[in-house]
Amino acid sequence: MELHQLEYFVAVAEEASFTRAASRVHVAQPGVSAQVRRLESELGQQLLDRSGRSVRLTEVGTAVLPFARAALKAVANARLAVDELAGLIRGQVTVGMVSGCALPILAGLLASFHQVYPGVSIALTEQNSDRLIELLTDGQLDLALIGAAGDATADVETAVIVEEELVALVDPSHPLAAGAATSSAITLKALRDVPLISLPRGTGVRMALDAACAEAGFTPNIIFEASALPMVAQLAAQGLGLAVVPASTANAANTANTANAEPAPEPEPEPAPEPAPRILHITSPQLCSRLELAWNPAPPANPAARVLVEHAQRFLRQLTQPAPPSPPAPASR
Repeated sequence: MELHQLEYFVAVAEEASFTRAASRVHVAQPGVSAQVRRLESELGQQLLDRSGRSVRLTEVGTAVLPFARAALKAVANARLAVDELAGLIRGQVTVGMVSGCALPILAGLLASFHQVYPGVSIALTEQNSDRLIELLTDGQLDLALIGAAGDATADVETAVIVEEELVALVDPSHPLAAGAATSSAITLKALRDVPLISLPRGTGVRMALDAACAEAGFTPNIIFEASALPMVAQLAAQGLGLAVVPASTANAANTANTANAEPAPEPEPEPAPEPAPRILHITSPQLCSRLELAWNPAPPANPAARVLVEHAQRFLRQLTQPAPPSPPAPASR
């Protein structure tokens, strides 16, 4: 049994095609077929069912596949370990980020990591926070930016980047905006049966909203879902419902609409500008969500993943360290 036989078998199993597998491993298709048959001959069992239009795993092939993947991963990690001892960190790391969240801190972290370890390639993927946690615990992600609410996130280690109040964003004509004309605040119970716009399930904002509504004894009436916070805010500004968003998102939407509402300095009459959306603070209780950097507490076998997590921890410590005091002014003479 040889490593390239396992590599070809895994490629065929994942691609469900000898043609696509051959293209993936950059080997002619007859060569891939011959090596997989040799592997089957050595094991004494058929691993692939070739009778249909697509190639499928047999029962034995399904049992063998995870061991083949593990063997290939072990060899790759052994090579990386040798590079690490030689002072060369190479390889690839995979970083997840919650959908629709382009946080500058994450970009800065990855940029500084690349400067220190230019031989490590970085793959980025977007998912909801609950899926990112699953991928971290399964070892398919090395680091992730997740949204969270309530108790500490289970199964992973985290560092809080930002915690923020959640507010309601509504068109000024919305009944709740008129009712809160003097206080600019509403209670959570006022959201009962109100058409809401929110992020999808599995995000920190949605977790906070669902948990608070459940505690208050009702289910939020979500009529629109969008994976990006700016779109959630735009839908609310168009009067399609009340959006529950972080305060920074609401302030940005309010500022943008206020700027657009400023009349141009021209003598010609302009149509009346659209009023900026209203921001209403939610009380009894106040809602909050967090953005956290998360990683698997088990030490990764991949040296590149290990130095990524260590770099992220140092990066966050530097962000939270207080600035050094200014030197005293020189005494006057």
